[in-house]
Amino acid sequence: MQRFLLGFLCAVTLFAAAPVDRSQPPATPPIPDVKLPNREEFMLPNGLTVVLARDSRFPLLSVRLAFLAGSKYDPHDLPGLSDSVAALLNQGTTTRSARQIAEQAADLGGQISAGSRHDDLTVAGSCLSTNASQFLALLADVIQHASFPDEEVELQKQNRLQLLRGERAEANYLGQEALNEALFGSHPYAHIGPTEQSIAQLNKKSLETFRDTYLVPNNAFLILVGQMPSEAAMKTLLTAEFGKWQKKGLPVYNPPAFPANRKQLLLVDRPGSVQANIFSAHLAPNRTSPDYFPLALGNTVLGAGLDSRLFNDIREKRGYAYDAHSVYNPLRETAYTSAVTQVRNDVVEPAMQALNDDLAAMSSTDVTAREMTQSKNAYAGSFILRLERQSGLADQLVTVKTMNLPANYLEMFTTHIRSVEPDQVRATGKFWSPDDATVVVVGDASKIKKSIEKYGAVEIVKPPK
Repeated sequence: MQRFLLGFLCAVTLFAAAPVDRSQPPATPPIPDVKLPNREEFMLPNGLTVVLARDSRFPLLSVRLAFLAGSKYDPHDLPGLSDSVAALLNQGTTTRSARQIAEQAADLGGQISAGSRHDDLTVAGSCLSTNASQFLALLADVIQHASFPDEEVELQKQNRLQLLRGERAEANYLGQEALNEALFGSHPYAHIGPTEQSIAQLNKKSLETFRDTYLVPNNAFLILVGQMPSEAAMKTLLTAEFGKWQKKGLPVYNPPAFPANRKQLLLVDRPGSVQANIFSAHLAPNRTSPDYFPLALGNTVLGAGLDSRLFNDIREKRGYAYDAHSVYNPLRETAYTSAVTQVRNDVVEPAMQALNDDLAAMSSTDVTAREMTQSKNAYAGSFILRLERQSGLADQLVTVKTMNLPANYLEMFTTHIRSVEPDQVRATGKFWSPDDATVVVVGDASKIKKSIEKYGAVEIVKPPK
């Protein structure tokens, strides 16, 4: 032991004495190719698509059951319904209480939860691989026999109402709410949550109707990642648990067209605010477009990190804000870009000018070689890290299926990143341009309206009550 400690200390001393050039960042190795587990895919007679990805590193099984049943399918008068269905799925079945579901999942070394986004409602779970049969039986019960107990529905209504009121006390939520409505128009992507009226109208019947309409096998993808029996054995197991689940015809989904990008400036009046929250946004191409990877890298350069242009300019150089960042959010039917910052009332006008200048530069100049290298490394690196965990791979497979992407999308991801050139990023700069941006500012109209009138005709928006 003493020899080991002596050797270790000598090594540390030599390492500490080695000269380090701190003026240069450490060299980054080339972006590696992605190697994923082989996947088996089949469909049960009832239309349920099954994807198996074997990962024998750990005795775990990660499960996702994803439905094309997100918030865009909410009835017009019940926004937020999909979200409440997801919240209540594991709160009781015809044979199990919420507590029994939670305890049985825990006994199997796992848990069951669910969440809803714009395009999908996904049930997520995990268990020890040796308990796969019992866990899948529990999951099948939750999906097929959720009972939406009256007391749980009432609790969900109370909790969601308080959460909504808390959200609407936040400037960021008010801004995102107004932004979605302005960007998406009459398309159902326009709503980001419930209203107080829709929460009051929520009842067991509406929850059951949504479940029986959209949570059906021919509208679902069952994804399993981890240790599991052979494909034949899994087919037998899944047929036993999900085979009697009846397929149904799905309603026709025919949403209205998206509005064109156009210049508009909305001011959400929030009396008493000492700062202004600024959003500048566009509709943009989604993941199926050739512009996806150039846009994603452009977003990284512009505002997705501590070394991005917005952060360095608006925060570090000018000191206008604590935060300045950008977002590129791809959905199934479209996508949107958004540049966001929060500034003091007294610097709203110069901050908007600085933001517009940074956005305009995305289409007027090429990104530098350094920016390209850093953005590629950052974007590819975060993607690869997400795939390291079973749950991360399961989530990415959900994205492939619910976004209708090619089967080799994940394997080709880093190849596409490596192939992006500066002129391609510049070509997508139009999706950041201030010339036709939807701009939403949340703040005290009496204090900042005159400051932003320089940038266009201002439309005052009153927050919902």
